[in-house]
Amino acid sequence: MFKAILLTQTDDKKTRADLVEMDDSRLPVGDVTVDVTWSTLNYKDALAITGRGAVVRQWPLVPGIDLAGTVRASTHPDWNPGDPVVVTGWGLGENHWGGLTQRQRVDAGWLLRIPEPFTARTAMAVATAGFTAALCVRALQRHGLAPGDGEVLVTGSAGGVGSIAVALLAALGYTVVASTGRPHEAAYLQALGASRVVDRAQFAQPGKPLQKETWAGVVDTVGSHTLANACASTRFNGAVAACGLAQGGDFPVTVMPFILRGVTLYGINSVYVSNEERRQAWELMARHLDPQRLESMVTEIGLGEVIAYAPRVLEGQVRGRTVVDTSR
Repeated sequence: MFKAILLTQTDDKKTRADLVEMDDSRLPVGDVTVDVTWSTLNYKDALAITGRGAVVRQWPLVPGIDLAGTVRASTHPDWNPGDPVVVTGWGLGENHWGGLTQRQRVDAGWLLRIPEPFTARTAMAVATAGFTAALCVRALQRHGLAPGDGEVLVTGSAGGVGSIAVALLAALGYTVVASTGRPHEAAYLQALGASRVVDRAQFAQPGKPLQKETWAGVVDTVGSHTLANACASTRFNGAVAACGLAQGGDFPVTVMPFILRGVTLYGINSVYVSNEERRQAWELMARHLDPQRLESMVTEIGLGEVIAYAPRVLEGQVRGRTVVDTSR
């Protein structure tokens, strides 16, 4: 027997979340069974658990878009019992049962071996949030953005993706400006490597189609007017990597930044990415994320605390990364 969070739908189409006990007969079809030792609580997970967003695609569902642990059993030749593994994306916690459990069965092609120096816990301190941040940074690098080219803006910087983006960009030598609506987090963001911290209010309302050329590059986790204003104030031939919609899924912008300044907008999807791209992103984080800075982002909770904790994530009361110890 093992414990898992299970989401079910009531007769009136509301989401119910419970911590339950189940056995292996309930697990989905897959090549590899994993003993999950660590997971995470992300914004998308909180939406699923609270029923506030259309995340769940099948019922019932174990939520959780990330998991790390060791292989318990495998019918695939690439994986053996005891192998340390991590899974992010691939529809976990949406179309497939996810990581907020003590045991899960998955497709062998979704697994990556946990790269050194990460452990199962620190892999979850990174997980989808860090992987997404790394994909954003890689997009800016491929665009040709180099340290010294100018300031790089990170919006939603106190969140999971934003925090890791700040730390990763700073470690690579970029001059990082962190935008946040939580001024009390300024010291935290500067400790991660931000050169300065700005109030998100300056981006959150409708702005002019073209604004002062300010940013050499942008990592945006917010969407809506924030993304529109970031594009409007990006410098000639600059680049914006967009990966989130914390403010909204709308994009109220004109074509002017793109046709008059040659700004490039990169859309970042971290769910369906080739394993080779995943390995390169994890290698970037392994080389450049300082363990102490990473630990400073982490709040640790137990599996039994997840359901009550989820609304805090949606209400912006949690900074950095929330890792889940599945043993408690």
